[in-house]
Amino acid sequence: MDPDKLSDLYNELGERGAEDVVCRAIEELAVRLTHCERLWRHNDMSNLRKSSRSLIAIADQIGMTAMANIARDVTLAIDAEDQPAIAAVLFRLIRVGERSLTAIWDQHDLSV
Repeated sequence: MDPDKLSDLYNELGERGAEDVVCRAIEELAVRLTHCERLWRHNDMSNLRKSSRSLIAIADQIGMTAMANIARDVTLAIDAEDQPAIAAVLFRLIRVGERSLTAIWDQHDLSV
């Protein structure tokens, strides 16, 4: 997590607005991570790339820098048509994403 990004979000939107954005982003990230895995299993690289790109934007918005960077790596592997790299990086994204989302849920005592 990038605490400066979160701080900026709270300063810009206030506590209530920032909490709403963070909650919605976390929910959307969880859904999209699952969707990415499904797309990979169906070998739908075009939509996997789109979904990975959307993960970048959402993760960046709430300061989840590592997750955004790994999602970028997924898109690069797709662009390179490197199937083993796609699988490896995608499952790294899922592992990091799940750990990050769990940490945020625990920290903010959120329920999805």
